[in-house]
Order: sequence, then C-alpha cells, then structure tokens
Amino acid sequence: MGVIRIVRARENNLRDVSIELPKQQLIVVTGVSGSGKSSLVFDTIAAEAQRQLNETFTTFIRNRLPQYGEPDADAIENLSPAIVVAQRRLGGNARSTVGTVTDIHPLLRLLFSRHGEPHVGYSNRFSFNDPAGMCLTCQGTGVSATLDEDAFLDRDRSLDEGAFRHPSFAVGRWYWKYYAESGLFDTGKPLGKYSAREWETLRRGARADDPLPDTPSDFEGVIDRFHRLFLRKDVTKMSAANRAVFERLVSSGTCPTCHGGRLNAEALGCRIDGRNIAEFAALDADELLEVIAPIDSPVAASLRDRLGNLVTIGLGYLSLDRQTTTLSGGESQRIKMVRHLGSSLGDMLYIFDEPTAGLHPGDVERFAALLRKLRDKGNTVLVVEHDRDVIEIADHVVDVGPGAGPSGGEIVYQGEVAGLRTADTATGRCLGEPTKLNRTPRRPTGALTITDASAHNLRDLTVDIPTGVLTVVTGVAGSGKSSLVNDELTKQHPGAVAIDQSQLSGNRRSTPATYTGIMDELRRLFAEANAVSAALFSSNSEGACPNCRGLGFVYTELAFMDDLKSLCEVCGGKRYTPEVLGYELDGRTITDALELTVGEAPGVFPSETVERVLGALNDVGLGYLKLGQPLNTLSGGESQRVKLATELRTPAKVYVMDEPTTGLHMADVAQLLGIIDRLVDDGSTVIAIEHNLDVIASADWIIDLGPGAGHAGGRLLFEGTPAELLDHADSRTAEHLRRAVA
Repeated sequence: MGVIRIVRARENNLRDVSIELPKQQLIVVTGVSGSGKSSLVFDTIAAEAQRQLNETFTTFIRNRLPQYGEPDADAIENLSPAIVVAQRRLGGNARSTVGTVTDIHPLLRLLFSRHGEPHVGYSNRFSFNDPAGMCLTCQGTGVSATLDEDAFLDRDRSLDEGAFRHPSFAVGRWYWKYYAESGLFDTGKPLGKYSAREWETLRRGARADDPLPDTPSDFEGVIDRFHRLFLRKDVTKMSAANRAVFERLVSSGTCPTCHGGRLNAEALGCRIDGRNIAEFAALDADELLEVIAPIDSPVAASLRDRLGNLVTIGLGYLSLDRQTTTLSGGESQRIKMVRHLGSSLGDMLYIFDEPTAGLHPGDVERFAALLRKLRDKGNTVLVVEHDRDVIEIADHVVDVGPGAGPSGGEIVYQGEVAGLRTADTATGRCLGEPTKLNRTPRRPTGALTITDASAHNLRDLTVDIPTGVLTVVTGVAGSGKSSLVNDELTKQHPGAVAIDQSQLSGNRRSTPATYTGIMDELRRLFAEANAVSAALFSSNSEGACPNCRGLGFVYTELAFMDDLKSLCEVCGGKRYTPEVLGYELDGRTITDALELTVGEAPGVFPSETVERVLGALNDVGLGYLKLGQPLNTLSGGESQRVKLATELRTPAKVYVMDEPTTGLHMADVAQLLGIIDRLVDDGSTVIAIEHNLDVIASADWIIDLGPGAGHAGGRLLFEGTPAELLDHADSRTAEHLRRAVA
C-alpha cells in the first residue's frame, strides 16, 4: 500500500506504461511538451481516483458531479482520494470576487455584523449579492451603466430605415416588429419629425405623461426595454460581438449612489475603526491582515488565518473586491489552494498542474515550501512541472519522453533528482546547462511610448518600449506587468498583435486543421482530385457518418450514470461515410490525412498554403499534434503557440506575448527563443511578459516593475540590458538572474 501502482496505461500517447509511485512523497512529473505527462497524471491517475470516489455516492448525487470515464489501463491500484488543483482560470461574473471565491468575504461580513457600529443586523445585510444589502441603483455591481440615446436612436431615419442602432432591434426582428406593427407610429416618418407625444411614447411607453390615444397600458418604450434587456446583464457573459455593440451604445462608470461600494447606505454606514466593509475589501490582503490584527474575537482569528494563507501563497497583493475574471491562470490555481492549506486531512492525493505558472522566481521558493508542507501532513503530492527549482526539491522525479506525441509516452527516468542530472534525457541535459546572458543586444529601431499608464496599480508611468528588439517585462507577480502591457500598451497602440493563453474557440469538432484553415485546402484538394463536391469531405456536412454525425464516437447519456463514449460501429471512428472513404488523394483517404501529425504532413499535400501553415506549426514546437486532434484537448500553452503560428505568416509586426513559456519544457523554451529571434531579425518587435530566467537573460531590453506587488508595485524599477540589470541592487529579478548566470 506504500505505492500507487499503474499497469499498462494507454491513454492518448502512453505506450503501455507501468509504474509505481511512492506515496506520501513530493513527486514531480516532467518531460518535453506533448510527451504524455498530462495523460499519465490527469487522464489516468486523477481521472480514476475521482471516478472511483464518485462511485461511492448514490446515482442521484453522481448525476450532479463531474463525469469521468474509465482510463485505458489494465490496473490502477492503491489510490487515495484526489484533490486536483488545475490551472484553469476561475470563471464567474461581475459578482464573483476574490473574497467570495475564497469564502473570506463571508467571514468579513460576519465580522461587521458582530463588531461594526452602528449595528445593522445579520451578515446578509453586508452582502452585495443579497437584496437586503445590495445597492438598488447598481444591483450590487458597483457600476452604473447609462444608455447613450443619441447613439441608439437615429433621428434622421424612420423605423423602416433602421432607426434603432442595435442588432436585436434591426428591421424585421421581433423587437422591431413590436414597435413597427403596434399601429402607434408612422413607420415611414423619421424619428426627428415625431411629435413630442409620439417621441415620449416611443421612448418610455404607456408610462409617459401624455401617451398617444389607444396606447395599451402595458406598452413598453424602447428605452425601458433596452434597460431591461441589456443594462442589467453581465457584460462579461456577452459574446465579443454583442459586447462591442453594448460598449458603443452604453457608457459605464462608478455607481453614483454607492460610489462603487456595491452596498446600500445602511451597510456602508457601519464601520470598524473608521472603515466600512467596502473599504476593508478594497485593501490588499496583506494590508487587511494588519488592520484586523488588533481585533480580539474568534471571527477575526478565522479571518486572519484565511488572509494569512492568501499572503503565504504569494497573493497578498490581491484585494477581496478583485473580480475573479481578471485573474491569471496561475493566480486562479493558487487561490484554489487557499481552502486546502488549513486542512488537517492526511493520506490525500494532491495533484497540481504547473502551479508555478505566473510566479516570479522569488515566489516559486515560497510556493515550493507550501508543497512540502502538504507532503509533511502525510499526503502524496503529485506535480506536473517544468520549473528547475520545483524539480530540485522533489523526493521522486518521473521523466516522460523521449520526445513528443508519437515519439513520447514512455518513462525515460524515475528516481531521485541527483540521478536525473546525469540521465541522458532532454530534462537531464537541460538541468546541467547554465543560463546564457545576452551580452550583445540588438540596437532599437525606434520606440513605442506608453504615456501616463495608470491601470490598476500603475503609478502614471511613461515608458518607451524599443522597437526592432525583444523586450521582456519582468517583476514579481502583481507588480503591474499585465496592466502595463496587456492593458495600457494594447490600448495606446492598438496595432499590436496580442497572443495570450486563452483557450481556442471551438468544440469537440474543431481541430488544428479547421482552426488554421488547412481543412479548407484539404477539402479542395480531395474534391479536385476526385471531381466531387468539397462538402463531402466535411465531417459537419453531407460526408459525415450518419450514425456518429462525424464525431467518430457515439456519446450515450445513461441518465444518472456517466455518459458512455464508444467507438462508432458504422465508421469505426473514421467519421465519414463509405462513399467518402472511397475517395483518395495520393493513396490517402481524408481520415488518413487527418491522422497525420504536423511533423509528418510537410511534403504530403500539393499546396503552398498548407506547407506554409505546417511550417509555422512546426516552428512553434507543435509537430506532435495530429491535424484532426480536437482543440479542447490542447493546453493553454499549446493554444498560445497555435495562435502564434497563425500570426507568423505575416511578419514585421508588433507581437505581445503573455508568459509564452507557460507549459514549455526547458528544451522547448530554447526552440521558442529561436522563433522569437527570427521574428525580430525579420523586422518585428516582440514584447513578452515573462518570469523564465532563460528568456530574461536572452532579451535585448528589460523593463522591471516593482518593487513589490499591489500597492507596493506599479513603479518602474529598471530599464536597460540584461547585463546592466545584474548590477541593480533593489530588484528581485536581478537577484535571481545573478544566481542563474553565476
């Protein structure tokens, strides 16, 4: 029972992997991108642990739990209950904050209900999500939205000519018909020629002071309808297109009633030591910890414990009122840890997915101590990670490889870290290589000026970012890097191409071939070679297998049990009809073509477009992906590199990258740097937010923010070359760079 035993695991690219992992130790699983780490840890171990735990509940409860299929392996034994802390960004809406998602805000509400003066009642009176406490003007959001009627209503046009400037009110749509077919208005008359009564009835309906004759008592004016339909909706939940229209017609600002406090006047009038609850929530966590230190009560003690955990995991710069939708993947993952740090459970299996993503090297050291703390409680801690510092502290290392995709899926080393340093694997070789400092930086060709940057914690910074070079923006987590680059730079220089880590849009039908446009070319080539319609070669159209509808698998809902995913018996997983599979291009069917990896496909298809896209995908290290692999199986780092590949077709741009090394093995980082060097040498400008010391050392120019996080950050600490940064005495980045290049 002292080991987790896996026998012949075959998920994804795993090649009959059999392995024993020691329990109650800190185990780091590493390997090049695409080698099979996630297939082993998440798709095999975590999936089976959670599936077996869920089976202990009744079918009624299981129907309300996440569904996990049975991994493809002969045996998985001696598992403990698993807690998976993934790197997915926290969802939520305008009402979801750091305080609500960590359960710290309920403690703060309880504190004010017990100790606040004047006393106003129970803790729900301090909740902006409860009608008893929320500001009724903004419905507890702290933001007031105002419709620009002149932008919405074109008074030079009639209803027939499209006087309503919103797609939901377009001519012929239901909302348009409500007014055009009401019989109250001349649909051919421009709105500017309406009488005062007609105008007010159109705007405000039957509630106007002098409505038109025969107006129904429940007739709703177009302004009131717009308010009801759109102004009370959460903007973050709108599609990009709807949000763009909304922002064009609506101006948003701080609520004039609660001034952003979200609560009603009674709740905001209750204070502790001169501050109300909104002012407490606006403080950075480390500042709030100091403020409540003198309060002697069990509630305050519980609040201090939770806040202390937030500070310990390197998020002391976050305020409780920070919206969860603004958090990075790394911040989201560390916030999920808060509720586990105070747990006294033992013999659990904690599984982390690159927990140091988004962490400065200084914060990594502190986070590594937390992993050891979880282990020391008698738990097994299993971490998928590329960071050198985390690998170095492991009790046991598992290296997966030797390559990626079909070239991976094997255990190439397992044992102590000392043995890995001398192992002939990609990880072993990289651990022994020193960080190389760029002592011959490129000369800038000009500059992009960011003026008076004040987003979030930035202190009215004016910074010149040189063009024609690689600039790396560094600093501790929360120092203002993303605010400077993702907010201010992209706003002041909208021509910059932002390549972030958000998931690629699509569903289980979307693939690298469809996303990059290769699929259109493949359909055309197959159609021309066989003199048939290109639609036959679409798995979403007439060529799709009618049984599985082009998915290759049949998904069967089993009511209160897990969905059953089974290979389509009709097409055998090939997704197309027998007729379509009878057509070939140079001896390959369309299914054969989609089974090719990016690395295997060059030279196969007679198309310059396909060759160019494949070359770009190979350049960014994605040669192991199959052309037909579903996009929803890609990691955040893989998604970012697919986006980068699509942009590489048109060089000489300004590229903005947000931690491009996330999810990359040390060997893959070197390949990424080679791509960036080629971009810059071809005339492009690359600006990267990054903590990776290899990337920092390779930069032409460094912009270091700090000195701390939150209110302690937002200042320009340093700008210059990497060699000049080494001599900076107050920069935490300089401190770690000196160690790396020593």
